[in-house]
Amino acid sequence: MRTLVTGGAGFIGSNFVRRLLTGEYPALAGPVRVLDAVTYAGNMANLAPVIDHPDLTFVQGDIADPETVRAAMTGTDVVVHFAAESHVDRSVAGAGVFVRTNVLGTQVLLEAAVREGVRRFVHVSTDEVYGSIAQGSWDEAEPLSPNSPYSASKASSDLLVHAYHRTYGLDTCVTRASNNYGPYQFPEKVIPLFVTNLLDGLPVPLYGDGRNIRDWLHVDDHCRGVALVAERGRAGEIYNIGGGTELDNLTLARTLLDALGRDCSMIRHVQDRQGHDLRYSVDCGKAATELGYRPRVPFAEGLAATIRWYEQSRDWWAPLKRTAAQA
Repeated sequence: MRTLVTGGAGFIGSNFVRRLLTGEYPALAGPVRVLDAVTYAGNMANLAPVIDHPDLTFVQGDIADPETVRAAMTGTDVVVHFAAESHVDRSVAGAGVFVRTNVLGTQVLLEAAVREGVRRFVHVSTDEVYGSIAQGSWDEAEPLSPNSPYSASKASSDLLVHAYHRTYGLDTCVTRASNNYGPYQFPEKVIPLFVTNLLDGLPVPLYGDGRNIRDWLHVDDHCRGVALVAERGRAGEIYNIGGGTELDNLTLARTLLDALGRDCSMIRHVQDRQGHDLRYSVDCGKAATELGYRPRVPFAEGLAATIRWYEQSRDWWAPLKRTAAQA
C-alpha cells in the first residue's frame, strides 16, 4: 500500500506516520509519503524517530498548491488527510488562512486524487462541525452547525469530500474526532499549554467560568481509529471517533494542578472566547459496530504519560513557546 499523509509533521499526523512505519497498521504497510508545509505547528522533530526509515519520503509543500499536490499524489493508493489549520482562537483572529488551507487545500487534494485514481481518501475532521450539544451525543447523521470560523471551514471541507464521492465516485471516508491530547501536541492547545505553564511556574488561563465540556481522546486511539477507517470503512461514510471521557475545563485544570503539585491559586480566569461552544459529545457506536473501534487508553493513564513526556521534553516545547511569544 502506498500512502500519502498530509500534515504528517503535525501533532496527530506525525503520530500516525510513526505508528504506520513501525508496523502498527499492517493493512497499510508500504511506502509512506508525507506532505507538510511545516508552518508554526508542523515540526520535523515530530518525525525524528522515523525520519531515516527507508519507506518514508518527505515533501515540504502547500496542500493548496496544485502542482505540489499533483507531484506528491503520483502513485498513491490511499490518502490520509490530516493537514489543517486547527486552533479556534487563531480562526477567530483571522479566518482567511483557515478557508484557504482547510477548504481550498482539501479541494485541491480531492481533485488530484480523482485524477490519480486514488483507491481511498480519508478526510480527518472534527466533532466541532456539529456545533454545541447540551445533552446526549451526536451521531453521524446530525446536521452540521459549526459556530467558529475553524469549525465552519472543516464543515465546508467535509461537504466537499461528500461531493467528490457522489459526483466523481471517489472512495472517501470522513472521521470526526473529539479533543485529542498526547505527546508532541503544540503548546497552544489547552493540555500542553497548562502543563508547560505550570512547569515554568506560570498561571494557567481558563476561559470564562471553566464549565465548557469536552470529550478527551488520546492521540494513539484517534490514529488507530483513522487506520481502521482507512482499512475497512465503507465508502462515502462518516465515522465519529471519541475517547469516552467528558470533563469540563475547570475539572481538567484542577486535575493538571493536582498532578503537578499546584493549587487553584495558579488559575487565572480570562475573558471567554467569542462563540465558545458549551459542550461536545460524539456517539461512536457506528465505528464500534462496523470497525471494532473502542478507545484503549484510560484518560488517567494517558494524561499521566503525557505530563511525563512534557516534563522530559523541555528541549522540544520551550523553543516553540519562545517563538510563539515573539510572534
